[in-house]
Amino acid sequence: MSPSDTTSPSAPEAQDAGKSDAFPAPVLRLRDIGWTVGGATIVDAVSLDVREGEFLAFIGPNGAGKTSLFNLVSGLNPVSRGTIELDGRDITGEAAYARARRGLGRTFQTSSLWPGMTVADHLRLAAQAADGGSYRIWRRADTSPERIDGVLARTQLTHRADTCAEALSHGEKRKLELAVLLVGEPRLMLLDEPMAGVSAEEVPALTELIRSLHKEEGRTVLMVEHHMDVLLDLADRLAVMHHGTLLALDTPQSVMADTTVQQAYLGEEL
Repeated sequence: MSPSDTTSPSAPEAQDAGKSDAFPAPVLRLRDIGWTVGGATIVDAVSLDVREGEFLAFIGPNGAGKTSLFNLVSGLNPVSRGTIELDGRDITGEAAYARARRGLGRTFQTSSLWPGMTVADHLRLAAQAADGGSYRIWRRADTSPERIDGVLARTQLTHRADTCAEALSHGEKRKLELAVLLVGEPRLMLLDEPMAGVSAEEVPALTELIRSLHKEEGRTVLMVEHHMDVLLDLADRLAVMHHGTLLALDTPQSVMADTTVQQAYLGEEL
């Protein structure tokens, strides 16, 4: 595999080489995405398509632009160039909340939970915000208890419903972040290092939860993660970021066998 064959921004169709015409239109399409800050290029000419129901994992050294790319896709930062399409609709200029209501959900590397708020109340507020209501932490959110109970059961947090976030283990906090995301019923999930800080004992359960969301519920997943064994187990394709560019995009087996990727990512062959 030649990385230049899969990443050329001037010929995005090269990334789709070998795909069958039977595949539906991509749920997410990035074309020549770039982000420049103070003259420094953080993300440079990234083009790719993500199919409905696909699991696409992003790898690369720290500072390679993975989280920055997620910030552009989710609308936290505006692109400096290029376009972003969701279900064929140009959302490049839309705000993050508008993208979320179109079904694009996002988690973050660092926790954004309220320590003194219970697990169930996190979900009630998330449901209220997803439904277009006011997002006020000083009043109880009104939403369907069946909806909340379903997400609690799905993320194995039913027994922790009345527990404050500060009392949860790190793995449970990560599950709660996924639960908050699921209340909004996203079709496309951007997971930014969901295993970060999670103990080795809790990684398998969290991995299985993410796998089930993808395989059993058919959700499209984009994930940044440094646990390579987790990514190789879950991903349909791997995207390799390096210095803000898309170095390679292919099956996990092809990417991990590529010597250019090995040198760029680890500085040595795997």
